[in-house]
Amino acid sequence: MIRIGQGYDVHRLVSERELWLCGVKLDHELGLLGHSDADVAIHALCDAILGALALGDIGKHFPDSDPRYKGIDSKILLSNVCSLMREKGYDLGNADITICAERPKLRPHIDTMRQTLAEVINTPVDNISVKATTTERLGFTGREEGISAMAVVLLSDISR
Repeated sequence: MIRIGQGYDVHRLVSERELWLCGVKLDHELGLLGHSDADVAIHALCDAILGALALGDIGKHFPDSDPRYKGIDSKILLSNVCSLMREKGYDLGNADITICAERPKLRPHIDTMRQTLAEVINTPVDNISVKATTTERLGFTGREEGISAMAVVLLSDISR
């Protein structure tokens, strides 16, 4: 048995915040605003896994009203989601993540992002795809007001 899930997240770009994407800190004058470290890519990935398992979304499991999650490293959230996935008898087949941002250029960081996610999930790096795109200066991402990310996962039943 396999399950497919998809996730989407958006965070506003602001000054005086760090920019974290796929668990990697990037050098940029703006960072993402959120209750946690606001890593949109990991949040989309968490939602994709939770969706595939029909377990709700990241806000249900890690509410922004809970002070325990204030400023939390999103890699911890992903690790917890992967524990839930394995408790339910599933493992990641593969994940495909697309990050939408005008700047900074992400190509130089993609390999590190893939490796970081693979280590957190405990899966071969070949199971992780990270892509970046712009919106050709259209919309909120084009105006550099925020960054969005989409993720799709395939989960495989390991309980049999």
